[in-house]
Amino acid sequence: MVTMSDVAQVAGVSQTTVSHVLNKTRRIAPETERAVAAAIEATGYLNDGIAKSLRTGKTHSIGLAISAMSNPYFGEVVHSIEKHVTDLGYSLLLADTHDDPDRELRAVRDLLAHRPDGIILAPSADPQEALRQISRRKIPTILIDRVPEHLDPSQPVDAIGVENTEPTAELVRHLAERGHRRIAMVSGRPGLRTTLERVDGYLLGLRQAGIGVDETLIRDGHSEAEPARQAIKSLMALKSPPTALITGNNQMTIGAMAALRDLGLQVPDDIALVAFDDFPWADLFHPRLTVMAQPIEELGTLAAEMLFQRLQEPDLKPREIRLSPRLIVRDSGGTGI
Repeated sequence: MVTMSDVAQVAGVSQTTVSHVLNKTRRIAPETERAVAAAIEATGYLNDGIAKSLRTGKTHSIGLAISAMSNPYFGEVVHSIEKHVTDLGYSLLLADTHDDPDRELRAVRDLLAHRPDGIILAPSADPQEALRQISRRKIPTILIDRVPEHLDPSQPVDAIGVENTEPTAELVRHLAERGHRRIAMVSGRPGLRTTLERVDGYLLGLRQAGIGVDETLIRDGHSEAEPARQAIKSLMALKSPPTALITGNNQMTIGAMAALRDLGLQVPDDIALVAFDDFPWADLFHPRLTVMAQPIEELGTLAAEMLFQRLQEPDLKPREIRLSPRLIVRDSGGTGI
């Protein structure tokens, strides 16, 4: 087995220098780093992370429990977190929660079995048991995207998400300014904090625009494309259907567009459509989509930074950060009716 001593001999440096290069524990001259890297390549040396974790009690890994496979938005969040984590010399352990409390609990248990130094969690509608499991281990934790109403000051848990209420109200006002009075909302998975806040924002926007609330215009899209597709079809079957739609996330926007295509309706000529969440290709749709764009890269980067700060300062009081999304007006809201 190739050892660190072998690497040091080939590179012409001490074992201590090799250790500093591998663990990034001290600044090393660039030419020395290159020599060590070449020696590692030449010898085939593998850094024994298991042995290191037994010595230090640290695994230099971060656990991320998130609904990554079913939602492209979270895929972008994962990419942002992964880049920041690996830049700091850590490994990222990913577990998919599918936004289901039972799967979330299994995902968290799987991550805990790998003894991560910290955890980032996009909590489900009922994350209490998963959070209890994490709390028992006293592992620094960041809640991302879904910010709870209250953070427990006795637990080392921070939270970062976006503002949801006022931005959704802004989407309503955008449509009302174009003459729409029958504005429908396709909301996300019941119980999620983002769902509750965006519905609150929808209701706020109606009040601000002087539009009465019609409960038949609020439908559950369950944060997914197919339920949203069915929700849109039920809305358009109403005796007095909506003239404008707001979808609560990008997956539901895809479902809405599919439903409108099935019904032979054109956006924005027959009905206006605006969405919470941008798409990388939203400018390529016809018509181009008007969206409330979330600062995804900033969200992931700040979540990682908050976690590493807590690793350094475990006694920090729980923190909550809200980022502001941005309305991007394109064509799908129309010009007025």
